Amino acid sequence: MYNFHTHTFRCHHAEGSDEDYVLQAIKNGYDTIGFSDHAPYLFPNGYVSSFRMLPSDAKDYVNSINALKNKYQGKINIKLGFELEYYPKLIDDEIEFLKSFNYDYLILGQHYTDNEYEEYAKYSGAVTSSVAVLDKYINQVILGAKSGLFTYVAHPDLIRFKGDNDIYKAKMRYLATELKKIGIPLEFNFLGFTAKRNYPNPDFWQIVKEVGNDVVIGLDAHKPQVYADKENLKKAKDYLKSLDIIPLDEIELVR
Repeated sequence: MYNFHTHTFRCHHAEGSDEDYVLQAIKNGYDTIGFSDHAPYLFPNGYVSSFRMLPSDAKDYVNSINALKNKYQGKINIKLGFELEYYPKLIDDEIEFLKSFNYDYLILGQHYTDNEYEEYAKYSGAVTSSVAVLDKYINQVILGAKSGLFTYVAHPDLIRFKGDNDIYKAKMRYLATELKKIGIPLEFNFLGFTAKRNYPNPDFWQIVKEVGNDVVIGLDAHKPQVYADKENLKKAKDYLKSLDIIPLDEIELVR
């Protein structure tokens, strides 16, 4: 059993020590735990993001996870990763920065459209009825997936579109179809499932079933005890099973 979507206190909205997550994962039968905290993007103009670690926090994060790799070798497989957005103006410099930490994988979580620091950038989880915003989200996710940088797409249905549902389904079918062509797995987000957020979106996951995308379950853990929530994990698996969706047994990490 694996989970590659784990956050740390450095993102300012998660709690517990890094080791607490590892211990809970071991206790609850996980073979692999992947840490993928929100990446410290190199923003211009002094912009500071409120939901990710600072660039100055990155070394501590990496050192901590690498130390845990050594400490728990033979007990659990620990992977070092980052969750980040595909921001067209920033991605090249960002990847060069992150490569210096010798990460094991990246996951694509498109929390904003455009480039986050820009005044017209939109938070993807905010309610919108704008087809233009929906299109921008979809196109940015596809660009990120085509880059070949990412192991999978986290919460691909994060976008909270409240316009015409037929438009939503048609646009999201296009997204699922393009991601299927690229061959990148999609995450069924456990945090959204248990917190009853706008994602996982039932219409989208019906589309995923029909398109036949590869699927992983990502805990999106912001608390160590999430690893112990076997009851809701079973419910998530049962929901996917009702759609004839079987999550991947293994994930090939992209570096």
